[in-house]
Amino acid sequence: MIMAGGRGERLRGLTEHRCKPATPFGGKFRIVDFVLSNCVNSGIRKICLLTQYKGQSLIQHVQRGWNYLRGEFGEFIDVVPAQQQVGKHWYMGTADCVYQNLDYIRTHRPHHVLVLAGDHIYKMDYGPMIAHHVEKGADITVGVVEVPIDAAREFGVLSVTDTHRVTKFAEKPPQPEPMPGRSDAALASMGIYVFNVQLLERLLIEDAADPASDHDFGKNIIPKAIQSLQVFAYPFRNVRTRAQNYWRDVGTVDAFYEANLELVYVSPELNVYDEEWPIWTYQVQQPPAKFVLDEPGRCGMAINSLVSAGSIISGAVIRESLLFSQVRVEERTVIERSLIMPGVHVGRNCVIRRTIIDEGCDVPDGMQIGVDIAKDRARFDVTPRGVVLVTPERLMAASAALG
Repeated sequence: MIMAGGRGERLRGLTEHRCKPATPFGGKFRIVDFVLSNCVNSGIRKICLLTQYKGQSLIQHVQRGWNYLRGEFGEFIDVVPAQQQVGKHWYMGTADCVYQNLDYIRTHRPHHVLVLAGDHIYKMDYGPMIAHHVEKGADITVGVVEVPIDAAREFGVLSVTDTHRVTKFAEKPPQPEPMPGRSDAALASMGIYVFNVQLLERLLIEDAADPASDHDFGKNIIPKAIQSLQVFAYPFRNVRTRAQNYWRDVGTVDAFYEANLELVYVSPELNVYDEEWPIWTYQVQQPPAKFVLDEPGRCGMAINSLVSAGSIISGAVIRESLLFSQVRVEERTVIERSLIMPGVHVGRNCVIRRTIIDEGCDVPDGMQIGVDIAKDRARFDVTPRGVVLVTPERLMAASAALG
């Protein structure tokens, strides 16, 4: 059961017209592709994707790119929107989201239910986590990652024993409790859980009857279960080296920007070229990226960058940037440390630095973005770390002001 219905409000303009899991990532993917690829690569092919807010582009993406599973073999990815199954309300929280679909779960008669967040970037084989759940005799297993103690305030933080039995769960605590043996790190919930199915049903029915509940796994279900049930943490580590695996919560514009730009490094932590664990997606059939012109001041090139299919760099210079599909950049333009989303057109003689330009933008000739932050704050959205976010609406207003 994949939770893909959140508003993603902290991504600001990036989720103005799409839900967070549908947001483009890494040049050719969407955020939801990572959790779906994890499922398929783990051998899990009975998948329910639960949507709610601004889900059309997500539904369309899954229908076009993930329809290769064979229903006659019991394989499927069902996209289930909020339907007011148990009352006159939409999904009120992550737990209510699953509660409203208990009938759906019952029809498939599973032994275990894996509840996943659809908005994180990571590669994970869920098989060892499910095996750990069975071996421990756990009622609930929570996937956890190690995060710096200062950053832990943004997550659900678990306290555990030496055997990883969970003793406490605090949602975004002001003073996170360090993990055993480490004063500089805490165990943060990944938002993924394994449940025994009968227990899950009982817990959700009890929670639904509680008018004081937020109907959320992290805020209500897990903290309450710790008191009387066997709840264990599963550290997300490499099964061979025991090192912390790559996992990113791209819930803010700054985090989204940094996770994307990491991919242009020589050896990024997230290896999207891994043939043993491919990231599957839907993509339009497009020609290769093209670089044209080779004259002084008009040389089409990209340095330490990723440039996706269908893009044309015409006499422009791209440095340490990530260009998504069908991007067109005109001559004498310089783009540095920026994300240019699908279908963007950038005119001549532009300078763009530390900027995210969203889909549908047509940057006029001569525009400078990321050069004068004070000026950018008046025209666009600027993050706490100085990244400029350009959306079509804000760009049209800025262009109109220029005349």
